[in-house]
Amino acid sequence: MIDDMPRPRPPHLHTEITRHGKRVWYFRRGKGKRTRIDHDFGTAEFMAAYEAALSGEDAPKPKKSGVNTFKWLVERYKGSTAWAELSSATRKQRENILREVIQKNGDQPIAAFTKKAIVAGRDRRKATPNMARHFIVTLRGIFTWAVEADYVAADPTQGVKSPRPRTDGHHAWTQAECDAFEKKWALGTRERLAYDILLYTGLRRGDACQLGRQHVRNGVITIKTEKTGEVVVIPVLQPLQASIAAAPTGDLTFVVGEHGRGFTKESFGNWFGDICRKTPVKGTAHGLRKAGATRAAEGGASEAELEAIFGWRGGRMASLYTRQANRERLAKQAAAKLLPGQD
Repeated sequence: MIDDMPRPRPPHLHTEITRHGKRVWYFRRGKGKRTRIDHDFGTAEFMAAYEAALSGEDAPKPKKSGVNTFKWLVERYKGSTAWAELSSATRKQRENILREVIQKNGDQPIAAFTKKAIVAGRDRRKATPNMARHFIVTLRGIFTWAVEADYVAADPTQGVKSPRPRTDGHHAWTQAECDAFEKKWALGTRERLAYDILLYTGLRRGDACQLGRQHVRNGVITIKTEKTGEVVVIPVLQPLQASIAAAPTGDLTFVVGEHGRGFTKESFGNWFGDICRKTPVKGTAHGLRKAGATRAAEGGASEAELEAIFGWRGGRMASLYTRQANRERLAKQAAAKLLPGQD
């Protein structure tokens, strides 16, 4: 497992990855009692709990938030059905944003979160449009629930625009890039196995790194996706079956690190990114998902078929690929009619 813990590590501090792919931290002096630290590394709460364990004291109990403060509202939101229904990936993303907001404004009354204040918060993040968008989406989720739960009379995020960066997103791998990767990394390598899983299943990196034999039955993959909670059912295509059979795999995950242990979503993305740079190709793990969707659409897959494979809902994402594939087919047909004498 790639260990992203900063060095030198504080004394008696240990880290593990659970079977669910979550990193957890423990304090243990020699062969003494092991104490779990239930906070994110680097936060003030983490260091306070670590110092308490180091001195043999009980971890400090978190201070209760004042009633009707933003932090108080967030605590209740996290106990709601609305929060529980979010995917683990979405909750983690929103946790990061909420932590920052709470650190700066957690003791502010809920009434201080006006439309004007939220717009100002968005504009302070204008240099990073994705962060600005997630900031608005996160606060909108809280206040939509808060209105329904009768904690506030109106949603202050209503009418606040959520910026969308002008970008095509992750680069979709070209056929030339796929050929270069396959030439560099032969069947039987961990690198090729990761590539084949991403390309021939269309799974996101968080699902691809968790995929294992427990998800395959009678040549069919069935897995609940981390991001949307959709269950996707994907036949194991022959190139992927050959790759799984040839490469070293783990007990619970097909893709493993040098020491035979699985990856987290983040470490898998970093590892695969390093491989792409060594190849070299400019693609990413998500770019292979896009390449797979492009191939399927160009092969005539319908929107419903694309949604079934890639776990999308609502038709929007699937229509992007089918529309592009149809435009290319029509353009090729029309181009021939530009020649003189063609009817």
